[in-house]
Amino acid sequence: MRHRSVGDLMTPTAVTVRGTTSFKEIARVLKEFDITAVPVVDELKRPVGVVSEADLLDRRPAGGAATAGELMTSPAITARSEWSVVRAARIMRRHRVKRLPVVDAEGGVIGVLSRSDLIRLFLRSDHAIQEEIIEDVLTRTLRISPSTVTVAVEDGLVTLSGVRPRPDVVPVVVRLCQSVDGVVAVDNRLTCVERRRLEGPSGPFGPRLGRSGPPVRGTGRPKL
Repeated sequence: MRHRSVGDLMTPTAVTVRGTTSFKEIARVLKEFDITAVPVVDELKRPVGVVSEADLLDRRPAGGAATAGELMTSPAITARSEWSVVRAARIMRRHRVKRLPVVDAEGGVIGVLSRSDLIRLFLRSDHAIQEEIIEDVLTRTLRISPSTVTVAVEDGLVTLSGVRPRPDVVPVVVRLCQSVDGVVAVDNRLTCVERRRLEGPSGPFGPRLGRSGPPVRGTGRPKL
């Protein structure tokens, strides 16, 4: 079961600016390429910061020209193309940033991942999500017959129902379903049938006989 990586969702880009790029040139680049931010790179194309539309508005110079090096938010928080999108989303949330420059093994910029790119995950059709859960999660990964678990998907909400003989399998099913791209939440309605040993109420040594059972006869001699 393969999940999308940062490289699958990022916007490949060769659009970068240098620290010496002027305010007006940055504004022109943003408009020309219809983007909201641009990485600032050094001579080796390694990101040293990011200049966004907000940076231009908040730090607009009162007089004279400002450069990207003066306007940028630094240091640049970056991601790798092989990262999972979950990891990238956590980095964004932790650092309170809206986008991450994506770098290669040498640290050079190869793309940008934005929050809007992550939102694209949740635009998958319900049918595609249902199909992946049935074929990949249940059948291939867990070897569970689809006839024993009903999977319904509506607006990204997955509802699982059916009967599972082993209770310990249920959390695994739910966790794997939650990791499927496009899933918003999982409503677990699976019923567990626990296999119990055939024991009486008294334990493994056999049933305890109640009043309705046969009388207990003594083995000793009767008192005179």
